[in-house]
This record gives sequence, structure tokens and C-alpha cells, in this order.
Amino acid sequence: MASYILRRLLLIIPTLLGIMLLNFIIIQAAPGGPVEQTLAKLQGMDSGVQNRMGDASKVEVSSSSSSKSSYRGAQGLDADLVKEIERMYGFDKPAYERFWMMLKNYAAFDFGNSFFRDRSVVELVIEKMPVSISIGLWSTLIIYLISIPMGIKKAVTDGSRFDVWTSSLIVVGYAIPGFLFAILLIVLFAGGTYYDWFPLRGLVSNEFDQLSLFGKITDYFWHLVLPITANVIGGFATLALLTKNSFLDEIRKQYVITARAKGLEENRILYRHVFRNAMLIVIAGMPGLLMSLFFSGSLLIEVIFSLDGLGLLGFESALNRDYPVMFGTLYIFTLMGLLLKLVSDLTYVLVDPRIDFSSREG
Repeated sequence: MASYILRRLLLIIPTLLGIMLLNFIIIQAAPGGPVEQTLAKLQGMDSGVQNRMGDASKVEVSSSSSSKSSYRGAQGLDADLVKEIERMYGFDKPAYERFWMMLKNYAAFDFGNSFFRDRSVVELVIEKMPVSISIGLWSTLIIYLISIPMGIKKAVTDGSRFDVWTSSLIVVGYAIPGFLFAILLIVLFAGGTYYDWFPLRGLVSNEFDQLSLFGKITDYFWHLVLPITANVIGGFATLALLTKNSFLDEIRKQYVITARAKGLEENRILYRHVFRNAMLIVIAGMPGLLMSLFFSGSLLIEVIFSLDGLGLLGFESALNRDYPVMFGTLYIFTLMGLLLKLVSDLTYVLVDPRIDFSSREG
């Protein structure tokens, strides 16, 4: 087991390197980078950009000193100013050198500063983390708590009225996007048209710091009811059907028929023998679901409920070509995803101790 864990940890390094290299090449090739965006803002005399440039912004901008730079929007700008902008963003160095410097810094968890927010990437991630953790963790937990019992019940009562009705609900939940459920919940329960039971925005109230411990916990979950409900309604469908099909496949196997012929109780067969085999495929999907809800899957939910989380941060960074934030969050969440995948494999052992990872060492 220890040897397998060590090999998996060592395998993370080339995997992470390959993902970062591929994304670096794609993003560098995409037009509209930070240099181009700054040049475009300077053409519009954006005061915020000039302040960020400092002394470089004092370089004379005139159409008579047109730069022959390959950047879009550089026409009419002094060549020295363009070079200063390149230096400010690190584009005065070749791509391979920038990539190598990025890897060295990331190995020490130094992700640099945002191009457009004047803050470090780590500070931004830590600031947005509570929102994404709240949405991702609680949504994943509730989805599994609903989907697994429902899937087992549907498998045991396959073809019954319960199975038919729940399948209809699952189809509806799967077909309608989560953000539409979010809008419907706002209309119904957040003062949209009918009831004003839940807050419309934010993770906590403005007076959160003045509340007691119980009041803080209540206020926190009160704000999470609607966004998590919107996430869960569209998220449990696939997992519930996966659980049902997995259990149905196991129930029909020969060892279950033999166990029933020996007179074993149905619950003992289901939860002692079938459960650990059927749950393996369900557990395998946990890291992907968690990372999806944790990072990208909650983007529209964050926008609708005014929750400033990592999904919104990543989206805005991509629009602004804020490379330090883009690559920093990519590195962090890729690393987290790979580690969660390892945790998922180890969880197999807890569910089914018969799995022996040491047999893979050959």
C-alpha cells in the first residue's frame, strides 16, 4: 500500500507538468492577452491603467511615433511604452523562459500577483475559498445523502410506483439547468413574487460579526439554503441513476442468487455483500463531482446569488487574461483533483477490503 501511494504521488508531478504545459501553450496562443488589453485601454486613455503603469505612462503617446509591434492596438503608441508594458507583464522574455520561471515559482507555491487586482493570487484564492467550499462541500454531501438511498431503494423496488415517480422527477431535474432552478427559487422564496423567506445575496448577513455563535451558524446556513438547493436539484439525478444501475447489476449476479438460496436475510445480502461491490463505481465519481461543484460548476449559481467565489474569480480572470490568477488557480485545483483521485482510490479499500493495491506494483 505504501509503495502504491508513493508511486501515485510521484506520478502527480509529470501529470501536473503536462497539464500546465498544454494550458500554457493554448492560453499563450489565444489573442487578446494582458499586453493587448492594456494597450487597448491606453488608447482609450484609461486612468486606472496609467496609474498602474506609473512612470511608464508618462511616455509620450503620439501617432507620429507609431510602433511596429505585432500587438494589436499598438499603432500610434511609442515603442518604448510598448516595451515597458511587455516588461511589466513579463512578456519581454521568451515563452519557454516564462514557463520555466512559472514552474519554479509554483513548486514553492509562489503564484505571484494578479495583473489587474493588485493583490497576490494566494490572497484572492483564500478570500474566495469560503464561498466555493461552502457550495461545493455541502452540495456534494447532500447529493450523496439523497442519491445513494434513493438509488438503492429504486434498485430494490425496480418497476414499482416509487421507481416510476422518482425516475420522472430525476428526468425533470436532469433536464432543467441548475441556474433556472435558482431563478425559480428566487421568484418563489427570496422576495421575487411570492415569499420573502430567504436572503437574495451573500454568504452571511452584514451584521454577522455581532451575532452569537448559534446566530452565526443559523445565518450561514440560512444564506446557503437556496444556492445549495439549486445545485442539488440538478446534481443528484445522474448519481441516483448510477447507484440504481450499479445495484441492479450486482443484485442479478450469481453470488446474490446463491446467498438467497442459502436463506440469508435480504438486508444482510444487500448491505453486507451487494453494497461494497456496487458502491465502487459511485465512489469513483466523487472527486469529479466535488471539483466540478467546488470550482466551475457553481459559476452561474455564484452570479445569480451574488456569491463571490472561485468560479466567478476564474471566469473574470479568463475574460481579463489575468494569467497569474488563471494559471495559479489551474495549478491549485489540478493538484487538488489529483490528490482527491488518490483519496478516492484509497476509499475503495474502506468499502471493499479485498482490493489490494500492492498487486499493482508489478
